[in-house]
Amino acid sequence: MTSYGYLSDPDNNDFSANKSAAQYRTSESCPRCVATDALDRNMGTCMRTLMGITSPDKFTWWYVDLGDIRIVYNVRIQFRDYGQEYVLRQRGRFAGFSLYVSNTTDRNDGFLCYKNGPELPPLDFNTTCITYGRYVIFYNERVYRTTYPIGYEIVSVFTELCEVTVTGCSSSGVYGENCDKPCPDNCHERRCDIINGTCLGCKAGWLGAHCDLACPVGFYGLKCESKCVGHCKDSKTCNHTSGLCDNGCGNGWTGSNCTKECPLGTYGPYCAQKCSGHCLGSVACNRTTGNCDTGCDFGYTGEICKTGCEIGTFGKGCSNQCSGHCLDNVICNSRTGHCDSGCASGYIKPFCNLTDLESNAFSDNCNEPSYIAGLSVLVIISIALGSVCLFFIWKYYSLVKKVRSLQYTSIMRTSTQSNNANNCQQYEELRISENGYLNINLRN
Repeated sequence: MTSYGYLSDPDNNDFSANKSAAQYRTSESCPRCVATDALDRNMGTCMRTLMGITSPDKFTWWYVDLGDIRIVYNVRIQFRDYGQEYVLRQRGRFAGFSLYVSNTTDRNDGFLCYKNGPELPPLDFNTTCITYGRYVIFYNERVYRTTYPIGYEIVSVFTELCEVTVTGCSSSGVYGENCDKPCPDNCHERRCDIINGTCLGCKAGWLGAHCDLACPVGFYGLKCESKCVGHCKDSKTCNHTSGLCDNGCGNGWTGSNCTKECPLGTYGPYCAQKCSGHCLGSVACNRTTGNCDTGCDFGYTGEICKTGCEIGTFGKGCSNQCSGHCLDNVICNSRTGHCDSGCASGYIKPFCNLTDLESNAFSDNCNEPSYIAGLSVLVIISIALGSVCLFFIWKYYSLVKKVRSLQYTSIMRTSTQSNNANNCQQYEELRISENGYLNINLRN
């Protein structure tokens, strides 16, 4: 087995010697047996507390403050030895204890590095406990109505720790035989196994025994348990350690993790751009591109509808031409095409694209309502004339139908009379024949 510097020369790495300590209630049988007696490196002095199922106290604890967070490797405890005759009793009193290493005085905040089982521990005990911490905590209990293994003392259980020695590397972030090898960079707080250098935990964004594997794509954070949810620029994945977008947010997104959509009226990376405000129907622009998806309002053009119509054009998409006859050659309104300042002489508002002659019934001062009224009258007259025409057409077809009916009746009558005349002639011829036949018979 390899011999490490902190084991072969413990005096140089004894973190607990003459340090501060505390314990649960000191036994009344030895008021001088205080917590620091376990750290004075004198086997003749020991701390002492009392517990048991018949005692007022059913548990006990003791801890040493190492003064700073240390790289712990080994904990050695030397329990009071009264000689061979009392060895089993002392081991039974010692039995059942637990050891914790913590950054606070609360054992529940720390790391359980040893828990004694059914076998009785030796009075000179040591255990490997590779971890980091400032406090080494001893804890034991005897709870009423609990069945304990054979050999455990449960009544008048005196805990007497004569010496507790905590050893490890003096410097943080190192490991190896001489405590001179640096722990891997990505170990959490640069803490690694004091023997083989494997990390006792990884920084956010890293995995593996030596924390040299980055999180899979799309994940980040401690143990790579968090999933990237932001919308990073160019659809890149988030930073595997922080979850942030290193190159910034994609268009239309903002926030520390690029998870918030741009407020209405803004667009682009981090929503830094403002919409033109000229989208058709007063609709907000696209949060990503800034484009007006519904098209531009009248008088504007371009993808983001920020460009006004060129001089002399107006309307939706600036596709219409001004009349060019506005008063004093002023350009028409780029939205409506109207000549807001009035028309040049001889032309009629609002577009100034009709002359007096072309308007026929309108004067220079004619207005749009009169034009509409005249047009309405023209429409009514057209409807009336159309109705009259339809009436005469109906009368004509009715007369034609009646004439045809009379012609059909006359033809039927003529046909009937002709048939009757033919029948009479045939009857007369038959009678003449019959009379001739009679005359021949008379002669005979």
